[in-house]
Amino acid sequence: MYPRIMTNVETAPKEKKGRWTFQWKELYDEVITSGLCTGCAGCVIACPHDVIGYKHEPGQYKPFHLEEELGISNCLHGEKGCTSCTRACPRFRDWETEADQHLFGRIREDEEIAGIYKAILLVRASDDFVYDIGQDGGLVSSILIWCLENEIIDGALVSGLEGSEGGDAGWKAIPMVATNRDEVLAGAGSRYTYSANTMAYPEAKERGLSKLALVGMSCQTSIAPVMWNRKIGKVGKPIKLNIGLLCSKSFDDAMFDELFWVKYGLHKDEISKMNIKGVFQVWMKNGDYHEINLKECHAWTREGCNHCPDFAAEHADISTGGIGELTDWTLTVIRTDLGRAIIEAMIKDGVIETRPGDDDPGAIALMQKLAQKSRTRWPEWANESPRLGLPTKKQ
Repeated sequence: MYPRIMTNVETAPKEKKGRWTFQWKELYDEVITSGLCTGCAGCVIACPHDVIGYKHEPGQYKPFHLEEELGISNCLHGEKGCTSCTRACPRFRDWETEADQHLFGRIREDEEIAGIYKAILLVRASDDFVYDIGQDGGLVSSILIWCLENEIIDGALVSGLEGSEGGDAGWKAIPMVATNRDEVLAGAGSRYTYSANTMAYPEAKERGLSKLALVGMSCQTSIAPVMWNRKIGKVGKPIKLNIGLLCSKSFDDAMFDELFWVKYGLHKDEISKMNIKGVFQVWMKNGDYHEINLKECHAWTREGCNHCPDFAAEHADISTGGIGELTDWTLTVIRTDLGRAIIEAMIKDGVIETRPGDDDPGAIALMQKLAQKSRTRWPEWANESPRLGLPTKKQ
């Protein structure tokens, strides 16, 4: 039996804050309609009145207001004092500083362009089946399975694949709850289209799950620490573990039909695996392999990704990604005490293999490069924190 692993909710430093008064009206103006909204759905799951809707459909992936009394840009509950939506938004006001302060007790230094972390390792699953079915080493699947089996979590908010008309899995990513090994492995692999995994939270709540892991891109893994720091209440408490995926951008689902199928004759239902390694790699069920220039995919980049400053999932407990020369190992960034405790326990149990991060210096350099590039996308008119550390423009 493992010693109780403390979560970041329990160890977070406490500080006195002024009264938070911001509501949907400010969120709509500063985030939803400004191009900053990533569609993470933090505001949706945080709304205690269920008046924020969300469409998990191509060209959508953004919250909208359901009540009509004050129009789409204002909220009757907000006018009465409800502030839950802005408290949950990881793009509202000084979100990066608040998340840093909550998780680490300080803000990042200028040179910490990829965020604050404790160690970088190369990791892969020891279990051959998990390794084969997972992406770039199978680490995320290994973490979830181990945490479930050791009762550190009782469920995970992940993405799965929506079934196609023929009954086989298609390539539309959808949020799902995983509570056992088989369900974790059913959700293994990368999609490169968006899934607001937080939208599986209501199902987890209905099922009585109270110790959740959230697996998501950077925008999603900043939700919980922002919630905790802004004291949103009960909605953030079940999220005990944050696993972040290194991410430059994600694409709209329409790319499959409008580019893959129309130009290259690659039907999404016939794709068996995808990866991005400088090009968009596509493996087909019949054994064929194709490469698509990433520049051709840019037209389908989701709006919120165009301004996202966080490549390295800087507010996760553990950030992971398949970059670098050693393609069968996962670059693993350990950021919190919780993340370190879990990785060390998994090493002790023999469920993962590790190598020093310096064994692939190119991977670390690439992470730093892409992290800096992502920060340049954050607009100068927004809060300045995400741009700190960028080279000063020459006059």
